[in-house]
Amino acid sequence: MKEVAISEFKSKCLALLAQVEKTKHPILITRFGKPVAEVMPPSARVSENWIGSMKDKIEILGDIVSPANDESDWEALGD
Repeated sequence: MKEVAISEFKSKCLALLAQVEKTKHPILITRFGKPVAEVMPPSARVSENWIGSMKDKIEILGDIVSPANDESDWEALGD
């Protein structure tokens, strides 16, 4: 991982961010040789069009609308 002093990062911030974006390699920001922060490339983003993205990938088996047990088993219904 490339190390950059905080003063250099301050003066070259935009160029260093562009480098991280291009190479996908993180940069370690240091102050007096000690790590302060890491600049990482972004992780994979969730698609904005996620609704319907699982279409044809899930198979529903059985009835998913009816209750799991019979109404006669429910005590709350009474007699």
